[in-house]
Amino acid sequence: MSTGMKVGAVIITMGNRPEELRALLDSVAKQDGDPVQVVVVGNGSPVPDVPEGVRTIELPENLGIPGGRNVGIEAFGPSGRDVDILLFLDDDGLLPNHDTAELCRQAFTADPKLGIVSFRIADPDTGVTQRRHVPRLRAADPMRSSRVTTFLGGANAVRTQVFAEVGGLPDEFFYAHEETDLAWRALDAGWMIDYRSDMVLYHPTTAPSRHAVYHRMVARNRVWLARRNLPALLVPVYLGVWMLLTLLRRPSRPALKAWFGGFREGWSTPCGPRRPMKWRTVWRLTRLGRPPVI
Repeated sequence: MSTGMKVGAVIITMGNRPEELRALLDSVAKQDGDPVQVVVVGNGSPVPDVPEGVRTIELPENLGIPGGRNVGIEAFGPSGRDVDILLFLDDDGLLPNHDTAELCRQAFTADPKLGIVSFRIADPDTGVTQRRHVPRLRAADPMRSSRVTTFLGGANAVRTQVFAEVGGLPDEFFYAHEETDLAWRALDAGWMIDYRSDMVLYHPTTAPSRHAVYHRMVARNRVWLARRNLPALLVPVYLGVWMLLTLLRRPSRPALKAWFGGFREGWSTPCGPRRPMKWRTVWRLTRLGRPPVI
């Protein structure tokens, strides 16, 4: 039964996947319970044809993933306050089940401290969930739901009260790690995050490195993430661990060059306001299985 919580959805698009976008919108329209209100943001591009009732916003320039999603949040009023829950869905994804929005309503109603839900991403052809799509260190079993410390940007639901309390996604990140930045701020404010294997988004299996800016953005934003959110003592530990992990993965010479260029950029450019998390939040992250040093 519906809990009465209002649900909205934010989808950003570059306008280059009209068929996939239409399929996604159809799957959102088929959700059980009250209709999900949808806003599609054209991130520096026109929005393809959408069904009647779907609102659209066309931005004159590409603001990046967090910037585009923030515009979508504000389309539902300041901090999204016109709805209780916002779904964030990749434009080439698909909700295969009709009860996903209703499961979100039930989850947020049952747990007043639940702030964010991360969906399980599965390949539509094989049903396989990539290890990197399970937002915890112990990721061998994607069918196990659990509390987590971050979430997947293109397949999640956020209680809009979280945005009102801690702010939106970091615009300046453009791409990569913006979810963890929001997650850490939410956890520091006392909210919890769940990974739910029964809330599924179909999405074709892809490699994140398909994006030309991947290695530079990942490195730069990792530094910004630490500078913005970690206690000073943990900043060099966290970044040192990630530098070691990057080297152990033996990226190609061009990738490594781009990575180190981004790492330097992360130290030499403004990263936004610094609000280091409390030490009790560090302990909470540790108890949840992912101390903020990895």
